[in-house]
Amino acid sequence: MRYRLFGRTGLRVSELFLGAMAFGRNTDLDEARRIVDVYAEAGGNVIDTANYYSAGTSESILGQAVEGRRDRFVLATKYTLSRDSSDLNAAGNHRKSMTLALEESLRRLRTDYLDVYWVHLWDRHTPLEETMRALDDAVRSGKVLYVGISDAPAWVVARANTLAEWRDWTPFAGLQVPYSLLNRDIERELLPMAEEFGMTVAAWSTLGHGVLSGKYTRPGADDSLGPREHAVAKTVQEVADDLGATSAQVAIAWTRAHSPAVHPILGASRADQVAGNLGALDVVLPAATLERLEAAAEFSLGFPGDFIAEVAEVFGDDYGKLDGRQR
Repeated sequence: MRYRLFGRTGLRVSELFLGAMAFGRNTDLDEARRIVDVYAEAGGNVIDTANYYSAGTSESILGQAVEGRRDRFVLATKYTLSRDSSDLNAAGNHRKSMTLALEESLRRLRTDYLDVYWVHLWDRHTPLEETMRALDDAVRSGKVLYVGISDAPAWVVARANTLAEWRDWTPFAGLQVPYSLLNRDIERELLPMAEEFGMTVAAWSTLGHGVLSGKYTRPGADDSLGPREHAVAKTVQEVADDLGATSAQVAIAWTRAHSPAVHPILGASRADQVAGNLGALDVVLPAATLERLEAAAEFSLGFPGDFIAEVAEVFGDDYGKLDGRQR
């Protein structure tokens, strides 16, 4: 396992993150400990969860699983989603929601600080100024060290970080988004934005909700996939066979191929799944293989990305000789 910096901070984070969403749902405490052990032995140090997962049980199990070694991990959790469906103020990105959610998460995780606190979802009814100031206060209090945002439009993240820059608040250092061969939407706006701001991109659903795990391409497997999903899953399996890897390893390796900013989140309910998926670090995808994988699933940047690329000649005959930023 190698390490990179978390956004434009000095925090060292491993190439692969571990997702604890299954803790308390499909994974009990004993198996959670085994999962964390396998991940840690490989050099992984970032474990991601949320207060919403299993109604807080994920945090509770994770807190017990890392007890006695908490400071060796970068613990990350999220707030925003409802803690009490009968109370409107028990959800959202406003100060009251964040303050109460943070205290609950700290108790469940058995710690007095969070390494990374994520906004779980854009809340259009809370001013960005309120969210960013509240998060900055949490950082200044020492209860949170770094902040990130998940599942939000690129313009929201860009505006939030610009506000933080102007007002000397803590900016978002990380962005959490879905990314896989089946869902490349972030390449349109979110990934270029994150790269411009120097943000770390934590990628979830890298196996396309299991479609790219290999379970649909085994003999006798369920053949209920649509034509596009089936074509991609089949191609991933063929590439995996050629490379002596698993489908899951190839799918995860692909997400890392486009940008060093991307850190796949390994979601697993069993230790053996984590051990297998860690093998993605050893998978090297040649350029021809990348082209083969991407050809299996049609994808277009759409406007304005495709349009700008098509009209490059308007910048002059020698534009193609210019070395520099191309987007």
